[in-house]
Amino acid sequence: MSGLSHLDAAGRARMVDVTGKPATDRTAVAEGTLTCAAATVERALAGDAPKGAVVSTAELAGVMAAKRTAELIPLCHPLPLSQVAVTVTPDRALPGFQIRAEVRTRGQTGVEMEALTAVGVAGLTLFDMLKAIDRAMVIGAIRVTHKSGGRGGERREEAAP
Repeated sequence: MSGLSHLDAAGRARMVDVTGKPATDRTAVAEGTLTCAAATVERALAGDAPKGAVVSTAELAGVMAAKRTAELIPLCHPLPLSQVAVTVTPDRALPGFQIRAEVRTRGQTGVEMEALTAVGVAGLTLFDMLKAIDRAMVIGAIRVTHKSGGRGGERREEAAP
């Protein structure tokens, strides 16, 4: 169990102590998708969805979720976020929506969880707002595509696995 940072010597869950780590600029980018029927994308873009402004509401929900990540994920450090940007982009080729979140802070631990949470909640919001017209939607491929800062340095993943 010594290789798992969220477990103590007795196997109990604990928050990792980051006291001794230096504060650095940290960034994480996460991406994901919501696939749906082509007609669903067209209705959302036309402003004809039953619950209103689908894209802007999903983007706002993602920002709000990133700010509350520590309340949702056990043992996650509360962080002062300096930037959260969530973009939902229609993708007719999918068909569906590409979801992207970029989160920044200056701190002792990274913001990957905040970026992942933003993408997940933005996808859930799209699903909620469009489920009246399309019940076969799928949220997927949520992953960290870029992170920088801290001991691990920089990592990029350009293509989905």
